[in-house]
Amino acid sequence: MERSIVTLPFRSLPAVILVALSTGASAQALRTGEQVYKETCFACHKTGIEKAPRFGDRKAWAPLIKEGQHVLTAEAWLGERAMPPKGGNPTLSLEEFARAVAYMARSSGGKWQDPDSAMMGRIRAEETKQLARRKAKP
Repeated sequence: MERSIVTLPFRSLPAVILVALSTGASAQALRTGEQVYKETCFACHKTGIEKAPRFGDRKAWAPLIKEGQHVLTAEAWLGERAMPPKGGNPTLSLEEFARAVAYMARSSGGKWQDPDSAMMGRIRAEETKQLARRKAKP
């Protein structure tokens, strides 16, 4: 007879956790901003294709940095100008994407840090606001 995890005695809980970890059931570590940049963002931001601000170009990034970390990240996440939503990478989480934006902003003179929970809250609130604006447009 097969036993479900729910009916396992409490002393088996560590074994259940080990099985979950070994089978990939645990949350994967988030990619760094640099990793995401190298995997996804560099394709456009290294060359400036479609007028993407080049990595490290302080002049091009200055007005974007002035928009604020939560605003720029939310706009870019949803897709802005020629940039596709999620930078064209559907595997990215919002937090990984936000780390990449912060990484690129730092390379161009911004003082942005990787987003903490408070900043992620601001980014999500801005995303909601941007979505409402986009729906309201004819």
